[in-house]
Amino acid sequence: MTRVCLVGESETNLQYELLSRETARDALAAYDITELYANTLAVETVSLGAAVSLLNDLDWYLIRFVADAFVLEPSVSDEEWLSRDLATAIRNDELTPAESERFLRVYGVDEETEPPELVEPMLVTRTGAEIPEYDLREVDRTVTVRVTESEFGA
Repeated sequence: MTRVCLVGESETNLQYELLSRETARDALAAYDITELYANTLAVETVSLGAAVSLLNDLDWYLIRFVADAFVLEPSVSDEEWLSRDLATAIRNDELTPAESERFLRVYGVDEETEPPELVEPMLVTRTGAEIPEYDLREVDRTVTVRVTESEFGA
């Protein structure tokens, strides 16, 4: 199963914003919604294509209420998420999974809150098999998101 995780803007209640609007609610109706981290909305889809299609269906809402959108595709990685742009590029055969490993956004996870909270992301490049250690603040663990080169430079 491919997972999608939407991270809300800090000043919004993401689940409220999406589920209170008929079009977004209808797009999400077929999925079991979970909250992986504070102010997130996560669902499981059947494939990378279905995940990208769902994100496309929700685009109007993503622009307004979502700080980031991640896709966890097991055929690419069991542990590292893909940004929306990278997931789309891989689905469209513009990049291979092997070409997606270099540019990363690493989020800290503060597990002192319930649910755990994603904290400031750090942009890093992978050199070899190692990912530089998250050093923006003390965190319990990290979440790694692969991004496109253009997202990395933005």
